[in-house]
Amino acid sequence: MRAAGNLLGTELSTPVDLGGSRRSTVLRCRTAGGGSVIVKSFSDDPRGLRGFVSEAAGLSLGLAGPELLGVDTDVPLVVMADLGDAPSLADVLLGEDPEAAEEGLLTWARGLGRLAAGSVRRRADLARLWTRYGNGTPSWEDEPWLERSATALLAQLAEAGVAAPPGLAGELAEIRTVVEKEYPAFTPGDTCADNNLLTPEGLRLIDFESACFQSVFLTAAYCRMPFATCWCVFRIPAGLAEEVESTFRAEVVTAYPALAEDAVWQAGMRRAIAVWTTFMTAHMLPRAAEDGPMHRTRRPVPTRRQVLRHRWETAGAIEEYPAFAETMRLLLREVAGRWEDTPPLPVYPAFGGYRRSSR
Repeated sequence: MRAAGNLLGTELSTPVDLGGSRRSTVLRCRTAGGGSVIVKSFSDDPRGLRGFVSEAAGLSLGLAGPELLGVDTDVPLVVMADLGDAPSLADVLLGEDPEAAEEGLLTWARGLGRLAAGSVRRRADLARLWTRYGNGTPSWEDEPWLERSATALLAQLAEAGVAAPPGLAGELAEIRTVVEKEYPAFTPGDTCADNNLLTPEGLRLIDFESACFQSVFLTAAYCRMPFATCWCVFRIPAGLAEEVESTFRAEVVTAYPALAEDAVWQAGMRRAIAVWTTFMTAHMLPRAAEDGPMHRTRRPVPTRRQVLRHRWETAGAIEEYPAFAETMRLLLREVAGRWEDTPPLPVYPAFGGYRRSSR
């Protein structure tokens, strides 16, 4: 608080803990003038430092999120404008108002699409800002996470007693090679349903700890899967799910006209779904030996087994990669087939008894 106050030239008081993570502490603090700011400090381990550099560089672009008021590279911490207590998309999806949930999804998709489209010429700016704050910290774009998740999936299959079909490693390498190069755009990184605020002024994104440029399809896949890496995963009613994806796509086409071609779009989406399913299977399969909720405290939430089975069902239809699709079907049969007491993934609570509004 002293360091943040020195940045702003004012005394800060009355801290309120907003949650944070293992890598960060997030406080809402009062200023001497009666206003409030958000102070986010980071641990000094490698993951915490990378999260700090991502947050500082990503917010400094000024493309999305709260206004960045100050950066201290020694603590390290950032100070941001306080956006208030507006609900997140997760709040409305887990609530009881289907109209609010529908509007929230479309606002979220439109905002993410506009961010991606408006960022395509700013990649060099992000690299410059990363160098400014990073002090040698490797960027997320230098992280071989796609290769690591593929290697981890192969290891997890072996541990689960599932024989990897011939050609799986080659298909995963081919998918990775394409995804690493196609249609780059900026993303805060973790565009889950709770990392945003639905303010009266529109969508404001929060949590830039994984900010980077990556294939626009990796963000678009959050519309279809939905929320590829999130705890807040239920099904979106079919007609609405298509509109959410179309809303995102309509924005990014302005930057990448080739994405108007259905063949280009659908192939990119299938690759992105394969990437995220690989990543989440490698991450979650060991923890699915004992089922449990996807979040420690939030309710309602699905269980790990519900989410994994839903992911495998979706990815099992990616037929242009036959070994990958067969792997998903093997997981459904040989692993999920033993989960007899696991019900199917339901729709989001807000859409119980949902009927589409006319548009």
